[in-house]
Amino acid sequence: MVKLQIIGNLGKDCIVKEVNGKNVINFSVAHTERYKDAQGNQKERTTWVECAYWTDRTAVAQYLTKGRTVYAEGSPEADAYSNKEGQPAATLRMRVQNVQLLGNSGNESPTSGYSNASSASNVSTNQAPVEMASAKSEDDLPF
Repeated sequence: MVKLQIIGNLGKDCIVKEVNGKNVINFSVAHTERYKDAQGNQKERTTWVECAYWTDRTAVAQYLTKGRTVYAEGSPEADAYSNKEGQPAATLRMRVQNVQLLGNSGNESPTSGYSNASSASNVSTNQAPVEMASAKSEDDLPF
């Protein structure tokens, strides 16, 4: 299994659609990496991932709004194409299996984790990731 994980910000509000009787939440996540090049100049590179989250639980969609920071993981797909100028380009897509809201936007509810295993969805409420890191002990590790 190939797995893609990304933490980033949503570029726009998500879109919920019904396709062949199943719900899909589409959203795009941007991750910006800052680094110094060989000459010591500060550089920035943004990677966009187009996400499709197939789930029966669409309640998370109300929180997937532009600017929101999320963690998403799933199976990656890459599509090559020619852009408007005829140059080769690629799109990175992910079939999301797990999405977690990081931090709060305004007066919204606490961070929630949403996962989708096969056709069944599990919803659990977690503390914000920063609080989780400080509260975890060795007994909390999943392995």
